[in-house]
Amino acid sequence: MNLVRKLKIAMGAGATTTQQANRPSSSQTADWTRPYETLRKKWVDVPTFHAVSAKTTDLLTLSDAELVAHWEKVRLDLTTGTEWAHRGWYHTLYAGGMRGKKVMDVGSGFGVDSITFGQHGAKLTFVDIVESNLNVLKRLCKIMGLADVQFQYFENLDSLKALDSDYDVIMGMGSLHNAPAHVMKPEYQELIRHLKVGGRWLQLAYPKSRWIRDGSPSFEDWGPMCDGPGTPWEEWYDLPKLLSMFEPAKFDVVLYQEFHGVDFNWFDLLYRGI
Repeated sequence: MNLVRKLKIAMGAGATTTQQANRPSSSQTADWTRPYETLRKKWVDVPTFHAVSAKTTDLLTLSDAELVAHWEKVRLDLTTGTEWAHRGWYHTLYAGGMRGKKVMDVGSGFGVDSITFGQHGAKLTFVDIVESNLNVLKRLCKIMGLADVQFQYFENLDSLKALDSDYDVIMGMGSLHNAPAHVMKPEYQELIRHLKVGGRWLQLAYPKSRWIRDGSPSFEDWGPMCDGPGTPWEEWYDLPKLLSMFEPAKFDVVLYQEFHGVDFNWFDLLYRGI
């Protein structure tokens, strides 16, 4: 059976596409007093092919050969051709400089970016709020022979405290804007304790211009518009807003830009300390 067809059958109603994104959201009932429990309900879905996501519980049903073949197809889809402007450009920009770097991937999902950096010699720590996401990554790393890897289940903020405090790079590829800013700020504050002075913060987020293009909806309604049914929240970030999440920590701006038709924005920040 064709691998993609097999995966679609496994996903069943769990498949998410952009065509589904306009369905009504149930996010009005999101409980932000228990943010990680709220977010886990959605983020067992990880981005795979362009504009498609899959549940990692379904990905775990694939054989090793099928799983790595699927991952390779996903990376190809997201980084080449017209989608080079999505992820391919920053793979080209950063992968070669990751050798020997200690890299934390927060909200690692399907690991398209971080595993690529690991293949270029990065020492990886995958951090995710969903255990099945990490189980998929453990299998992929084993299949691909990536040995210098760690996995941290993010149950709550205390889970981060056990991590080392000397990371060269912390990256959040779309995982740090999907809850209200006041909920996310303690997470930003804890994460920055683990980045060494002179280290880099890399983040992909959604820009204000995309939110305006989409009609300036409430962030509850914008969630499903951006990332499909069940997404409880998406919030835009610009440079001043992101820097405010780290205060009093100081950064120099290496690169800030919107890209892919203002669908995304990119932050590359150099940590200068408190």
